[in-house]
Amino acid sequence: MQKTTALRPQGTAKMLRNIQEYLLITLGALILAANVPLFLEPNKVISTGITGIGMLSHYLWGLPIGMVTLVLNIPLFILGIKWGGGIKFLIRTIFAVLVMTVAIDLFARILPPIKSDPLIYTLFGGLLDGIGIGLVLQGRGTTGGTDIVAQLFNRHKGLPFGPIYIALNSVILLTAALVVSIEPVLYALIVNFVSGQVATVVQEGVSYARMVFVISQEHEAIREAVFNNLGRGITLLTAHGGYTKEPRSILYIVVSYTQITQLKRLIAEIDPQAFVVVSQAHEVLGEGFQPIREAG
Repeated sequence: MQKTTALRPQGTAKMLRNIQEYLLITLGALILAANVPLFLEPNKVISTGITGIGMLSHYLWGLPIGMVTLVLNIPLFILGIKWGGGIKFLIRTIFAVLVMTVAIDLFARILPPIKSDPLIYTLFGGLLDGIGIGLVLQGRGTTGGTDIVAQLFNRHKGLPFGPIYIALNSVILLTAALVVSIEPVLYALIVNFVSGQVATVVQEGVSYARMVFVISQEHEAIREAVFNNLGRGITLLTAHGGYTKEPRSILYIVVSYTQITQLKRLIAEIDPQAFVVVSQAHEVLGEGFQPIREAG
């Protein structure tokens, strides 16, 4: 009886998390769909991935963009089932693609096209594309096409989603130059770059924290100064010099990006000869930062 009662909150939390993820997927898919008739198709800017191929078929033969996108995604669905996460992956991807493809043809009838300066429609086109993709990825889905391939590289090879996504779509867009003139392809490359960068930020979060490694003979004084002035925790690591092989201490510190300047000043005041390495941390969970959320 106690075991059943204990499981109920977990089941409710899982259901709420699934609802939240499907809402993210739906919102992301709708943003991607609206982007096509608003900024991309009216200005003859080829979209990325399979949607771009759908747009090419629309320009060449007048076929509906959404329908072509759906049909071409079928073999990629199969690829995703085998290596991308099984049936759950398939269901979420099909849901995202169905919402997106149906909405593309629907929005084409009701949304007014925005034709303006190329800088406007390429930047805003890339912005909406990246936000939409990032939201879908946050919901643990994909929008099909090169999203699936980039996700597989990310999952199995540890490669970052953004650069892989940009590289794959750049190849497709450069190939499209054989069908259309080079100008819309160049605009599309701008959209592709902005989209990849924004998708990474939306999916992983803005880099709001910094990881700092400090090697110094004055490590104890630096430790006390960080505690007293920044209120941040410190991990003391034991290492050996690669040349001298002498033991030394390394301070591992995580601070917010607003504190990094103050931290560097503290270190410089105590030991100007200290060796300091600063790197970005996309997400920090735990004491002093965001609370740890249950992993999906």
